[in-house]
Amino acid sequence: MKEKIRRKIILEDGREFYGYAFGSLQDRVCEIVFNTSMAGYQEILSDLSYTDQAVVMTYPLIGNYGMAAEDYESEIPSIGAMIVREYNDEPSNFRSRQTLGEVMEKNGIPGITGVDTRALTRSIRDYGTRKALLADASMSTARGLEILQKTVLASDAVSRVSCRQRWESPPLSAARGPGGGTMETGNSPLTADLSGVAASRSAAPSADAITGSQAKKVLHVAAIDCGMKRNIVRSLNRLGCHVTIVPWNTGPDEIRALRPDGILISNGPGDPTDVPETISSVRSLLGSFPVFGICLGHQILSLAYGARTYKLKFGHRGGNHPVKNLATGKIEITSQNHSYAIEEESLPATPLKTTHINLLDQTIEGVECTADGAFGVQYHPESAPGPQDSTYLFVKFLKNMRG
Repeated sequence: MKEKIRRKIILEDGREFYGYAFGSLQDRVCEIVFNTSMAGYQEILSDLSYTDQAVVMTYPLIGNYGMAAEDYESEIPSIGAMIVREYNDEPSNFRSRQTLGEVMEKNGIPGITGVDTRALTRSIRDYGTRKALLADASMSTARGLEILQKTVLASDAVSRVSCRQRWESPPLSAARGPGGGTMETGNSPLTADLSGVAASRSAAPSADAITGSQAKKVLHVAAIDCGMKRNIVRSLNRLGCHVTIVPWNTGPDEIRALRPDGILISNGPGDPTDVPETISSVRSLLGSFPVFGICLGHQILSLAYGARTYKLKFGHRGGNHPVKNLATGKIEITSQNHSYAIEEESLPATPLKTTHINLLDQTIEGVECTADGAFGVQYHPESAPGPQDSTYLFVKFLKNMRG
């Protein structure tokens, strides 16, 4: 049995939470947030939207089914840290190849177990997200607060996690899996061969929704990678789309040269106003192509139309957020992960209309410009992890591309 190493979390207000180490032993300053998902810790760990964030898992037992090779949402996790009530280092799952702790240690991600996550979550809920330091228990509070005060959280997360060069992901009918290329994230090669993944993942829109002559042409999607989850690409590939993934700062002329049928703006980390290059590119392309924005991509799309964004007190992170579709009146249970939202008062000056709202706090969850065939949602229709209520949005995107 490994020796237990005492660690602690120091918040900006001086509050401390103690526990024991798992994963890496690095000290780390992060923005602390919480996630209410009961499962899906592997997808959360590898979701690039969590770059530089310390994620408090509110479900009390984490690690029990290990880490499966097919379930990563990125090759190189960039999450800041993971904080849990109880970590299970002896998973039981025939698909598991490593423990959560082993993956975190390999990737330099610190974790703390044995923490009173209920009290910590209530602190975040009451006082909002803020900086937190994960450190050895012997560090003095004064020293920890000094480090927190001096540390400025980076605002270049998207540029760090986006692919470095363009890559292709052909439809499933044209390849063994929705991959086959190689892309680069940071300085490390990232193999995009996701062969066999489709058979192991159930969250998939059905190509049966596109019938008759509509299903004949292979649609070409240009996807702007701001930290894109793999299951977004998988979902499009399953519907028969060929996806060209381009870096976050790709110019509009270069995207036009690809001659896509539509443009997808992916999820990603941080404040959408930190990527003015992407906003400018999208603005130049509006009206020329159907556009679909997911999470950060939804915010970028809204900013491109002239709307404004603001930071939520503690964000939305979890797999059980109820969202109302205003057109149908139906309630969708959604997977969410974001700190920012669209300012409702800014929409009247734009051609956007609200399509979805969050039933927990009435914030905007979807917008659309029908004339341009452009729409976005604040949540994750690709799930992974989470419910599959919203996969119809990929079919809607295909119908927009087919006119």
